Amino acid sequence: MDIKDLKTLIKMVTETDITEFELENAEEKVVIKRGCTVAAPQFQMPQVAYQMPAMAPAAPAAAPAAAAAAAPAAAKPAGDAITSPIVGTFYRAPAPDAAPYVEVGQIVEKGEVLCIVEAMKLMNEIEAEFRCKIVQICKENAQPVEFGDDLFIVEKA
Repeated sequence: MDIKDLKTLIKMVTETDITEFELENAEEKVVIKRGCTVAAPQFQMPQVAYQMPAMAPAAPAAAPAAAAAAAPAAAKPAGDAITSPIVGTFYRAPAPDAAPYVEVGQIVEKGEVLCIVEAMKLMNEIEAEFRCKIVQICKENAQPVEFGDDLFIVEKA
C-alpha cells in the first residue's frame, strides 16, 4: 500500500464518525484509530448506614432568621434524632408507587430500613441503629437533605 492510499484512508476516517479502521491482507495490516480509547474508571460509593450525632444549631446571625429557625426547634419532640449521613434526596419508599418503609407510631427493629437517601444515582438505605418507635418523620418524600439533617425523631423501645 502506498502513501497516497494511506492518506485517503486517514481522510476517510477523519471525515466520518469512525473511531477505528482496520484493513488486513496477506502482506500487510493497517490500523487507524482516532480519539482516546482509554475508558474512564467507574467508582461506586459503598452503601453506608450509620447515625451521625445531632448537629448543634448555629449562632443566630439575624434576628428574623433566628426567630424563624427557633420556632421549629422548639416544636421538636423529645427523642433521639436519626440524621442523614450524606447530602442527597430523601425517599420514604423504595418506589414511587410503593408503601413507605415506616410510619409515625411504628416500632422498628435494629437494622430495619427506614428510608433511602439518593446521592448521585446511588440509593443509600438508612437503617435503624437500635429498636425504636418512630415519633416524627422530619422530611417530605423527594425532599433534598444535607449532611446531619434530622430525618426521623425516635424513642428507644
